[in-house]
Amino acid sequence: MGEYVPGLEGVVAAETEISEVDGQGGRLIYRGGYLIQDLEDASFEEVAYLLWNGKLPDAKELAQLKSQLVAKRTLNAAARAALKGIPKDADPMDALRTGLSAQGARPGVPKPSLEDAIAYTAVTPTIIAAFYRQSQGQDWVDPDPKLGHAANFQHMMTGEPPDTERARWLETYLVLLADHGLNASTFAARVIASTGTDLCSALVGAIAALKGPAHGGAATAAHRMVEKVGGADKAEKFVTDTLNAHGRLMGFGHRVYRTYDPRARILRDLAKIANPEYYPVAFKVEEVALRELHERHPERPNATNVDYWSAAVLDGAGFPVDFFTCVFAASRVVGWSAHVLEYMAKDGRILRPASKWTGPQPQERKARVS
Repeated sequence: MGEYVPGLEGVVAAETEISEVDGQGGRLIYRGGYLIQDLEDASFEEVAYLLWNGKLPDAKELAQLKSQLVAKRTLNAAARAALKGIPKDADPMDALRTGLSAQGARPGVPKPSLEDAIAYTAVTPTIIAAFYRQSQGQDWVDPDPKLGHAANFQHMMTGEPPDTERARWLETYLVLLADHGLNASTFAARVIASTGTDLCSALVGAIAALKGPAHGGAATAAHRMVEKVGGADKAEKFVTDTLNAHGRLMGFGHRVYRTYDPRARILRDLAKIANPEYYPVAFKVEEVALRELHERHPERPNATNVDYWSAAVLDGAGFPVDFFTCVFAASRVVGWSAHVLEYMAKDGRILRPASKWTGPQPQERKARVS
């Protein structure tokens, strides 16, 4: 019996080529050996192809993938009915989980396939946008086949084609968040898929894991924190008061990274343009927070993580705060599906870790006295 490790920290539970998180070096490496900063100008479709196929597409392959994604954006009758029945004040992640489950309902237990990965990636923004508009008392907006994946997402949310710059902000975010090692939701997807179930079931389980505030909700929490500060001139007092009261500063520290998250660095630079009103306050809060956290806890790495600057970029791209986690899911569905396809192709053995018994030992049964 091996030693129990709380949170499975440091336990190797997978072999993967999808992505590598180098916590000491502060690097994120995507499939094929690409550093994340070398892909920040790539399209979402290019990165999806990379994570699914192990290489960047040529022009013909990219055009084919774009065509396949466009063809699978439409909600089926089951998903439309399921979304219509969800209360408008429900958590958006509940709507996504329910809508995708209905979209994937079919006879039997089909094996995970690349075709299904493409289909669920394509329809995820449609589900999110439909529920958003429904929650606002507005009609759904049909997908626009002339628009790329990111631009169409924003179009379905607002009813208007986004300008090129705003679509690029979203696209950069989607590229940066597409995969990130064996995080909680990705591990959940792998565990579920290892039972031999279908891809949709694994993705629904991953969405359920991502909904948890300790995993997918940090960008929302970071945005709400910065909004409470009240201005860059109040950042010093806000941070020190929060820490003196043993409160938590959202968007700092990471389970794996010992240095500044490389994705956060890219998004921070983008936030200057995408959210010029939010940026000065967030920048000052970060400056004070990093100084105070280092002085108070020099033994503990508390660098900025991706969630902190994700909040600024998603806000600038026009997404409501309550939908940040859904947009995260719209990106990560590529990584989840890539991990499922990889695991089922390479191994496929059902994941069944051991547990350590901490209860009392059974007592020897005594003879009953008659």
